[in-house]
Amino acid sequence: MRRHPRLSLDLLRAFRAAGAHLSFTRAAREQFVTQSAISHSIRTLELQLGQALFHRVNRSLKLTHAGEALYRATDDALALIDGTVDQLVGADHSLGVTTTVALASLWLVPRLRQFSRRHSETNVRVVATNDRIEIEREHLDLAIHFVPPWETPPEADKLVEYLQFPVCSPALARSRTYPLRTPIDLKRHVRLDFETVVYGRPWYDWQEWADGMKLRPIAPRKSMRFSHYDQVIQAAVDGAGVAIGKWPHLARHLREGVLCAPLGKDWVARLGGFYLIDRQPSDPSVPVQAFIAWLKDETNRDAKTAPSMLRLDTRRSAR
Repeated sequence: MRRHPRLSLDLLRAFRAAGAHLSFTRAAREQFVTQSAISHSIRTLELQLGQALFHRVNRSLKLTHAGEALYRATDDALALIDGTVDQLVGADHSLGVTTTVALASLWLVPRLRQFSRRHSETNVRVVATNDRIEIEREHLDLAIHFVPPWETPPEADKLVEYLQFPVCSPALARSRTYPLRTPIDLKRHVRLDFETVVYGRPWYDWQEWADGMKLRPIAPRKSMRFSHYDQVIQAAVDGAGVAIGKWPHLARHLREGVLCAPLGKDWVARLGGFYLIDRQPSDPSVPVQAFIAWLKDETNRDAKTAPSMLRLDTRRSAR
């Protein structure tokens, strides 16, 4: 007997988005993936089914008869699944938010107590990951997505610009033996580096900063590498060497003076931004918009107390 294909839910979600918008570009934005990923998903479905799902005419898309039938079934089925799951996981009225590990540990989590005071009835679930996850599939309400400079920004609110710059303890910055005034001075200091993977791509903080500043590599006296950014920052606070600071992550550290940026405003690299992606529609009992307003208040407060070298760079813009 011939076995019929069992279609992946991920492929069907990509197809439903493309069928709803009749555009791979708009479907990619909705799913927060690349256009080529949507195109690949559609090709895979068409190969599995053995027939075309879209007519491609004059740069526009139109569903075939087979595509229309599959779209109606897919839309109904996924709506039923999503609605049932929302009822099951939404009973505790928790607000689910995801962002990068570094932003969660150094910026978001230390501030959550303030939000909880305003909304004592709301449970909060934080999913910290450097992978870009689909908030609908993971039953989350909001993503603070990092968008690196090599990607096109989404059509969403930009929460804050992402900046990088060397930081160290004030005592190390005041060193008379090995002063820190220009990038070339870094060769006399210990480099504290953060190595991770961002959306499947290797990421080294010092390399990203150097590329952003169009600097040739500067070999340090020696280096220490860490797999978690909070470890890097703790080593910097303890005076172990020079790290790459991130904004807004280190707003509190800079405000309280436990870290400083010795090279000043000329060596601040702009490397993308953090954008707010919320699920529509969301559970009306979960105060998603209130949480977003609180996030914006926090970034605005940081901007007002930022060091003068960063104040012009931290202005938030909406798209």
